[in-house]
Amino acid sequence: MVDILLGSLTIVGLSLFEIVSSIDNAVINADVLSTMSGWARRWFLIWGILIAVFLIRGGLPFLVIYSLDPRLGFAGTIIAAFSDDPLLARAIEGASPPLLMGGGVFLVFLFFHWLFLEEKSYGLAGEAYIEHKGVWFYAVVSVILTFVVWLSIQVNPILAFGAVTGSTVFFITHGFRQNAEQRERDLITGEKRISDWSKILYLEAIDASFSIDGVLGAFAFTFSVPLILAGNGIGAIVVRQLTVRNVHAIKRYKYLKNGAMYSIAFLGSVMLSRSFGFHLPEWLSPAATVLILAYFFEKSRRELDSAPSADKDPTAPEYGASDRKRHSAIAVRQSTQGRISRV
Repeated sequence: MVDILLGSLTIVGLSLFEIVSSIDNAVINADVLSTMSGWARRWFLIWGILIAVFLIRGGLPFLVIYSLDPRLGFAGTIIAAFSDDPLLARAIEGASPPLLMGGGVFLVFLFFHWLFLEEKSYGLAGEAYIEHKGVWFYAVVSVILTFVVWLSIQVNPILAFGAVTGSTVFFITHGFRQNAEQRERDLITGEKRISDWSKILYLEAIDASFSIDGVLGAFAFTFSVPLILAGNGIGAIVVRQLTVRNVHAIKRYKYLKNGAMYSIAFLGSVMLSRSFGFHLPEWLSPAATVLILAYFFEKSRRELDSAPSADKDPTAPEYGASDRKRHSAIAVRQSTQGRISRV
């Protein structure tokens, strides 16, 4: 009974984490889909979800398990992932510290990048001050990496390699996303003539980039691949439905992104702690994620309920200045949203 409750809590936590952390992905999808022809939208919404859910979010966990012990081979990895043999489970977890270290560093860097450099709705005291000190981001993450590597070397040099790998993956994906933002503006505004197939490939690449956050964060919840597949799969399907329907209604709950990023910070800390051998209860990550997201959702709902009617309208001048800066084609997007939903 306890295992069933823990498994259910883990799936709920994974699903909520995937949904909230992928809202930006859904917005980008909706933006670009609004510029595509009917057949291309249909292709992406049908086949794109199969690629996103089964190939990327389904394949990455197996790739991670394989990386822990390549001697298993691909067939052995699949068997080990679905096996309930406690010896195999302990062997996988015993080989996991470098993965936990790399994933933890990646998630912590992701959080600090948001905290220092990204535009946001200020949900907690101090966020505005820290954003104004954005130049300190690189100094902060460099000091963190140096300290983590120094501690890791004293425990196991392979942990230090995991930390550096996590840092490397973060800056590679960060550079890709920066380039993708410019690419998105070109796609939406139509300043450059780009084919529908190019747009489809762009959206699939963006999906793959965002899936890294979710898959790495999932291993802070559990090493059970079936639970990861179930939670991330449900979350990915919901994100696709948000893309088809009015995703910008969700954006009105402006502190959800804050909840996602504080969840990422917590999960990164959990992964770092476990990589150093600290034993934390399995229910901690999903329970904390649900509570953090619930707090920021309720904070968003209360502010939305108390706001003037103009502030509740995403097309109002007062609404979402930071969102409009990033998504300058909101008029185009809203006028075509109905067409997307009918595809």
